[in-house]
Amino acid sequence: MSVTVVYPGTFDPITHGHTDIVRRAQRLFDQVLVAVAANPSKRPTFSLEERVAMARETLADMEHVQVVGFDGLLARFAKEQGARVLLRGLRAVSDFEHEFQLAGMNRHLAPDLETIFLTPAEEYAYVSSSLVREIALLGGDVSHFVSGNVEAALRARLR
Repeated sequence: MSVTVVYPGTFDPITHGHTDIVRRAQRLFDQVLVAVAANPSKRPTFSLEERVAMARETLADMEHVQVVGFDGLLARFAKEQGARVLLRGLRAVSDFEHEFQLAGMNRHLAPDLETIFLTPAEEYAYVSSSLVREIALLGGDVSHFVSGNVEAALRARLR
């Protein structure tokens, strides 16, 4: 039986922490679907199309990984994709409460959909998209946190 996992997020922008989670998921699942959420309530720096393009380029060397954008309920999207598992990354204990609530709500909306959590490698445990954006906005070096294409996009957008 082939198992597809959906790794959802805003990915504004995709970081090495996200990439690390995708690499780990590749070893566990037949197909990894990176689902870039439109999420206009977060007022993302990059459009959905830009975030999808950055993620596709960043993850291009990974087998059995697909990047798609979506808008709407995650539980519905996962079902439409034939996925039975959601993947969420946990950087710190502070992430757990919110993620626990999301997992419970998704279980209510789609009882056959399971949520699993992975932690990134230690060197990425403190990396978040919002911190990367802030560092870039203030003229700092983000090359340790994002791929070259993302770094260039941040420089172009936030100068």
